[in-house]
Amino acid sequence: MLLKVKTFQFSTGRPVAILNRGIAEILNVHISERIYVHKKNSKKMISAIVDILDCSKKTCVLGEKEIALSNEITQRLNLREGEFVEVKPQEKLTSSFLIKQKLSGEELSKEEIKKIIYDISHNKLTEVEIAYFVSGIYTHKLTDRELYYLIRAIADTGEKLKYKKKIILDKHCIGGLAGNRTTPLIVSIVSAAIDKYKLNAIFPKTSSRAITSAAGTADVMETLTKVDLSISQMEKVLKKINSCLVWGGSLRLAPADDKIIRVERVISLDPEMQLIASILSKKLSVNATHVLIDIPYGKFAKVSYNEAKRIKKNFIKMARKFNLKLKVVFTDGNKPVGNGIGPNLEARDIISVLTLSHSRPRGLEKKSLMLASELLFLSEKFSKKESKEVSREMLYSGLAFKKFLKILKAQDKNFSFERFKKLSLGKFRKEILAWKKGKIILIENKKINALARMAGCPSDRSAGIYLWKHVGDEIKKGQKILTIFAETKQDLDSAYEFYKKTKPVLIG
Repeated sequence: MLLKVKTFQFSTGRPVAILNRGIAEILNVHISERIYVHKKNSKKMISAIVDILDCSKKTCVLGEKEIALSNEITQRLNLREGEFVEVKPQEKLTSSFLIKQKLSGEELSKEEIKKIIYDISHNKLTEVEIAYFVSGIYTHKLTDRELYYLIRAIADTGEKLKYKKKIILDKHCIGGLAGNRTTPLIVSIVSAAIDKYKLNAIFPKTSSRAITSAAGTADVMETLTKVDLSISQMEKVLKKINSCLVWGGSLRLAPADDKIIRVERVISLDPEMQLIASILSKKLSVNATHVLIDIPYGKFAKVSYNEAKRIKKNFIKMARKFNLKLKVVFTDGNKPVGNGIGPNLEARDIISVLTLSHSRPRGLEKKSLMLASELLFLSEKFSKKESKEVSREMLYSGLAFKKFLKILKAQDKNFSFERFKKLSLGKFRKEILAWKKGKIILIENKKINALARMAGCPSDRSAGIYLWKHVGDEIKKGQKILTIFAETKQDLDSAYEFYKKTKPVLIG
C-alpha cells in the first residue's frame, strides 16, 4: 500500500510509524506490531513499530492515506514531507518461534541465538517478543554454550573500535550503589600512569546513563564535557590522549544489548546471564584485553554474597573463552560511597578528590585508588606493591587531575574551567537533622537513590542528595545528616514526603 509521508518532527529513540486506524485495519496490524516501510523507487527499507491514531476525519491531523514517521525513519530513508512510501505488514519471524522454544526450556544453537540478536538489533522484534526472550533466559537460564553464543552475537551486531594497542584496559561495575562515581577517577589515575610510564596501552571507557540510580557515569561527565561522540571521534581522542569517558549509547556498540536493557527496565528483570552477556559484549566491542569487574554485594546491594560468587564464576569462565584477562573484585555494597548523589553533586565529588580538597569523600577516594591499583596490576606492568604506589603517586602528585582536564578538553574543544563554577545545586533545599545522638548504622542505597530521583535526578542536574554523614560516623542531635536539593518546590516536597515515609537513614 502506498501512503504519503507526514513529518511531525518527533524522535522516539527507535523507528515508529503512526497509522490512521482505518489503514491499520486494512493492513491487519495492531499497536506495537511491525511494518516494513519501503522508500518508493529505492531499495531502502526499514522495520518500524506501529502506533495507531484513532480520530474522526474532521479533527484528525493524519489524513486517511497518510503515515507519520519518526525522525529515526525519515533520516535513515532520507524522506521528505509529501513523498510516498510503500507499507506492508511484517511477516511472523523465525525468531518468534525460537523465543517460544527458549520459553519452553529448550537449548538454542549458535545460529538460532544469532538470528534472535540480529532481529533485535534491526528492530524486527517487538518489545513484547524481547520481553519473552528475557523471561526465557530468567526462567530457564542459559547453558555455557548459549551464554558464549549470546555474548558473541551481541558484540558482532554493532560497531567495533578499530584503534588498537597491545593493552586495552576496561572496567565495569554491576551497579546499585549510590554515589559510586569511581570510573572517572580510575580512568584519570590509570591513564596518567600510562603517560608517565609510557605503557603501550589505552583506556577507552564507555559508560551508561542512569537506569534506576540517580545518575550514571555518562550523566555526570556530561555536566563537564561532551560525551555523545561517534566511533571516529572516540578514536581521535584515544590517539591523542590514550583514554576517554564517553556515553556508550551514541556509539552503536552492541546495539542489541541497549534494546534488551530498555525492555528489562520496563519489566524489572535483570537475569544474571544477560547481565554477564551485556557487560562482556560491550568489552569485546572495544577490543578490551584486560578487564576489571567490580561487584558490590550485601543486604542492601544489587546482589548477595552467594549471587556475587556465582556471577564471578561465570564471568571468569566466559573471559577464558574470549581470551580476556579478567579479574572480579568484591566490594561493600551496603552503603553509599561518595558524599554527592546526583549529576552535579557527583561531578563535584570527582573534582574534590582529584584536587585533594579537605572535604573530599574519603570512601570514594579509597575505593578508586584500590580499583585503579587492581587494574594496573592486571596489566602485568607493575607488581602488587608498585601498582598501589603508582596509583597513589598519580593522584597525590596532581597528575591524575591534569589528565582528567586533558580528557575533558579532548572531548569538547570548548571546555573551560568555568564549567566547574557552573556545577550549581538546586535552588530549593531541605536539611535533614539528627533526631538523637548516636551513630549512623544504616543508609539504604535503594531508598537514597529513589529519594534523589524524587528530587529530580538525573534530568535535573542540580538536584540530588548531599550526605554530611556516612555509615559508622558519630552524630549529635541537631547535626545535619543530609540535604535534599531540587529545582522546583514541588519536587522538594515530594522528596521530603518520600524521606519521611521510607526512613532511609537509621541512627543507632
